[in-house]
Amino acid sequence: MNDQMKRRNSASSGPDREAADGPGQDPHAEAPTRNRHPDELERERDELYDRLLRQAAEFDNYRKRIDRERQDLSAVLQADVLRDLLPLVDDLERALRAPVQPGAEAAFREGIDLILRHLLELLGKRGVAPIQALGADFDPHFHEAVATETHPDRREGEIVEELVRGYTLGDRLLRPAMVKVATRG
Repeated sequence: MNDQMKRRNSASSGPDREAADGPGQDPHAEAPTRNRHPDELERERDELYDRLLRQAAEFDNYRKRIDRERQDLSAVLQADVLRDLLPLVDDLERALRAPVQPGAEAAFREGIDLILRHLLELLGKRGVAPIQALGADFDPHFHEAVATETHPDRREGEIVEELVRGYTLGDRLLRPAMVKVATRG
């Protein structure tokens, strides 16, 4: 056996070697940084920096792709909803173009009511629900108090009039209901 192999074998075995490297370290691992040539360290640093730049660019591309996909999906959903609303616009235009004959107010109102029911049905299919405010207790999460009115026969904070209906989309508030709230004089 040559001298170099003897030194390696004696250095890699025994308690002194384990204490120097620490338990569980690979004795054949790369040499510590202080024993490596500066050109090798520079090359390794450049490789790591290059890897870092590539990963940063990949992440940036991923983020841009996700943003683009989100915008595309939003545009598709928006177009889908608007396409569903177009027949209602057509119905309203037809109603406005129709000649109003004396005594036909009830029929005109019935037609507008039909269009409104159709619109509310369409919104319901999309998960939009009206907030039931009248008679409920005021809740600042769903109601916007625009007026108060003294009512001795009503509960304090009870909604006595709905001025503008509010809507939710699932559990998300789209628009709060604008309400008048009872107070005790």
